[in-house]
Amino acid sequence: MPRIWIGIDPGEHTGVAIWDTGQRAFSLLATLPLHKALILVREWRDAEPHMADNIRVVFEDARQRTWFPRERNASEYRGRLMGAGAAKRDARIWEEFLSDEGIPFEAHKPSAGGTKWSADYFARITGYTGRCSEHERDAAILVFRRK
Repeated sequence: MPRIWIGIDPGEHTGVAIWDTGQRAFSLLATLPLHKALILVREWRDAEPHMADNIRVVFEDARQRTWFPRERNASEYRGRLMGAGAAKRDARIWEEFLSDEGIPFEAHKPSAGGTKWSADYFARITGYTGRCSEHERDAAILVFRRK
């Protein structure tokens, strides 16, 4: 039976990508506020009850980060610290939400070079030629080619 993989790139602008293993294609790429992304995942789970057991979520978990980019100045460093705190909070929210909803998930460790693909490179690798944001591409990379 086909499986639906939902990739989540948490952040101020949450990237969401839905990969359909039956179609071997993305069903959706979107950038949403956190609360709307949570609702979207629940709606996908509830849309077709017979598919509920075949939905999996993968989100990038900033709490697992082991490498840190170099900052050029103190202001950039403060900004990264604030962003890192928010990303860790969002990862915790995703973990709690998915656990409470009974939706199977994987918390994916961020990796250097594992995200932030250019639009051209993303299109070349995935074959997806529609417009998409960096957040959507980051979410899509988490689930692309999953089985």
